[in-house]
Parts: sequence; C-alpha cells; structure tokens
Amino acid sequence: MSKLIIEGGRRLSGSVIIHKAKNAILPILAATVLNGGDNIIYNCPKLKDVFATINILRHLGCVAEYHGDDLHINSSNVCRADITPNLMEAMRSSVIFLGAVMARCGHAIASPPGGCEIGLRPIDLHIKAFKQLGISITEKKGEIVCKKKRASVKDEIFLSFPSVGATENIMLLASLGGNIVKISNAAKEPEIIDLANFLRELGARVIGDGTSEIIISGVALKNTNKLIEHTCIPDRIVAATYMSALAITGGEGEVLQINEEHMQPITAVFKDMGCNIEVKHDTMTFYAPSILNRVDYIRTQPHPGFPTDAQAIVMAALSVARGTSIFSENIFDNRYKHIEELNKMGADVTVDGRIAVVRGIDGRHLRGTNVVARDLRGAGALVVSGLNAVGETEVKGLEHLDRGYYDLENGLNGLGANVVRIN
Repeated sequence: MSKLIIEGGRRLSGSVIIHKAKNAILPILAATVLNGGDNIIYNCPKLKDVFATINILRHLGCVAEYHGDDLHINSSNVCRADITPNLMEAMRSSVIFLGAVMARCGHAIASPPGGCEIGLRPIDLHIKAFKQLGISITEKKGEIVCKKKRASVKDEIFLSFPSVGATENIMLLASLGGNIVKISNAAKEPEIIDLANFLRELGARVIGDGTSEIIISGVALKNTNKLIEHTCIPDRIVAATYMSALAITGGEGEVLQINEEHMQPITAVFKDMGCNIEVKHDTMTFYAPSILNRVDYIRTQPHPGFPTDAQAIVMAALSVARGTSIFSENIFDNRYKHIEELNKMGADVTVDGRIAVVRGIDGRHLRGTNVVARDLRGAGALVVSGLNAVGETEVKGLEHLDRGYYDLENGLNGLGANVVRIN
C-alpha cells in the first residue's frame, strides 16, 4: 500500500503549475465516442480516473494512447455498447458513458457506477431524463439496459436539481441525431461550458451553457468523422489545494495557469481568511498571514456557489485559524469523513448533520500522526494538514488521492515542502 510521509512545519513559497481539470476531462473523453474520427486532448494529466476512462474507451473499441502528455483517441471503430461491472465500478463518472454510447449506438448496457463513498449520488435524474428523451430503461440482473424507442424532434427536460452529471449525460445523448433538446435548471459549472465547447467542435449546436437553460441541436453521425483537438480548463480544486497549502503554512507563492473567473467563489473565502490575492492573466500571486482569520459561514452550493469539492481542503486550512468557522454541506450527505482524521492531528471539529463547526487552534500547529484518506478530497485535506503539523504525518489511502491529483507531492516539494511517496 502506497503512502505519503510529510515532514510538516515548513513555510511554503515558490510557484506551481495547475494541471487540467479531472471533472472536465472525464465527460470530454466520453464525448470522443460521438466522433467517428481522431481526438486529441492536450496536456491530459495521467490520473487514476483518466486511466479508468481509457479502459472503458478501449473496451468499446476505441484506440486510446498517450503521446507524451497528450491523449490521442480514435473512435472510428466503436463496436460494442455494453460496459462491464468492473469498468463501471472503477469510478462514479463512468455513468456519463450511457448518454454517449446511446447516442452513438442506439442502446447501452451498464451496471451502476462506483467511485468515492461520499453519500447518496443517485442516478435517478439521469434515468428520468433519458425516459423523457425516448429511451426505454429496464433493469435486469443488476444491469441498466437503455434503448432508444422513438426519434425525438424536440424535448424539454427540467432537472429537479442542477446535477452536473445529469446535465452532461443529456448533452451527450442529444448531440447526435436531428433532435433539439432543452434543459431547464441545468448545471452552470465551468466543466459544463468546457464540454459544450467540445460538442460544438464536433458539430453540435449548443447554446446557453453556463446558464440554467441549455439548448442542444444534434449533428448527424455521418458528419462527425473529423479531427477534434481540445485543451481542457485548469483544475480549480487542485488550485484550491495549493492555496490551502500556502495558507496553512503562512506561505506565499504563485499559482500558475488558472482561470480567474472559475476561482472566484474559492478566492473570496481565502480573502476572508486574510490572504492577499492578486490575479493577472492566468497567474495568481498569493500571500498568507501568519495566522488565518475565521470565516463565519461557508455553504457548499452548485456553481457559482462555493464548490463541495473544495470543502474538506479549505476546512483543513481553517482548522488552525483564529476563531470558529461554520461549514454547511448541501451537496453530499457523507462528505465529512476526513474530520475524524483531522481531529487525530489536533484539530477541533464537530459535526451535527450537515453542519461542521471548526474551532480554530489560533495559529498553533497540528501534530503529525498516521491518518487514512477515505475519499479523494479528504485525501487532499489530510495532505494539507500534514504540511502544518509538527513532526511526521503518514497519509494512507492514496488510491483516492491519485484519482484527482497528478504528482501532488512533487508540486508541493517545489514549494519547499518535504513530502515523500513510499510505494
């Protein structure tokens, strides 16, 4: 079992480059199934979830290979529409292949998806939308069998919650064929806009992405045999992790290749902590105070609210602040798994339902100990906490960390940390 050994107590400084966003890359990789030609995804980080997605693409009949840091995919020979349980269970995002495979093949067979156990993330919104779009859905021996039973001309879908995954799945399904689909109460996340940009390169007509109403006009399959080249957006959650690392150590540095607009809900919280932040073009200059201020109330919400994926990571930084901060987790019902481990390190966090009360330890250091990550973002939070802790922190559960962070230890070491991976 791999683990990270972190020697804490070092003030970080320097610069770090942010890699491309996992949550943008995965649906775009699924979207390559729609194109019967070559696709190149530039600067695609070699994450565990990316490799799980590549396995699904190859299973479907695609050729997918890295050429340096660029991922090349040829989807001209998609030859099957089933995704086996071992492939689906590797990650939650595998569910978005349902929309892409149905659009390409007219049917799809898959088991329920896997991923981090951070609470109920039912796919009922996906299923309900598929049915409204003329898809027959049956469950047989633990498999979801989807089949087109009518050709839609125009459909309107209202999502009871602005689910990112459901919005992406509908967009993928609607992007092939002659139908027009309108999504109301759609997700507004930057990753939705990135997917829409890829689908426009495919030839689909997508308008309204980034708002609560998206309209997609599908393109005929015969017109999709082309070369599509795409560069995904930067990972705002990885950027937030490095910001937390600088903040918890009282450090300063440059966070490079970010998107300022995407970072605004996160940046606002760090400014409340007392951090001085300046952004010019794609470079953030970050200065942390010696002791962080508390933040009265952080409520996770769909974009443009504070992202749930940044909750654990920012909580780690606020655990050493002066005063008490309150978190309200409104997206997932089991996203506080990291708190028990934070408290082992000397943090003072209590939970009541969806509310977490973080009593900062007033600039004192956490203490190094052995901790275990139980989900992706909790793993990031434990690494951030270890940077502050006196002594040595051992973080296990790196199978979660590696799903969304590429070469995190070397990025932190470039800022002056001492983090060693032991395999």
